[in-house]
Amino acid sequence: MSADDLLSRLDRVKRTGPDRWIASCPTRDDKHPSMTIRALPDGRVLLHDFGGDSVDEILAALGMNMSDLFPPRPLLDGRKPERNPFSAADALRCLVFEAKLVYLAALETLEGKALSDADFERLALAVERIEAAEGVVWTTH
Repeated sequence: MSADDLLSRLDRVKRTGPDRWIASCPTRDDKHPSMTIRALPDGRVLLHDFGGDSVDEILAALGMNMSDLFPPRPLLDGRKPERNPFSAADALRCLVFEAKLVYLAALETLEGKALSDADFERLALAVERIEAAEGVVWTTH
């Protein structure tokens, strides 16, 4: 269900900004609008009642349920949705480690020291991992 569908069921709706509104809460006779509504770019709709009623109470008064505040899920032909196994923080920690290896190799080179074959291979792996994180594939020739 879209924000427009929800808004059509409410009274005293007033736009307060892009994809933001206030309205009277349907659970009681509001003298002044006390409920805020926000539509997110991904299709979710957020509600908050400053009068203290819960989202569940508001939706029940409108004959709706929680799933109506979310966009429909795409069909995956019986497959489970793909989930990212690592958090952004984990990925960033790995990138920082690889960047430190590149930095240390640069310091060694700057000091005129030659990298061993093992160090050079590890440097190449660090560069591959950094570029892969950006979505760039790098191969050695």
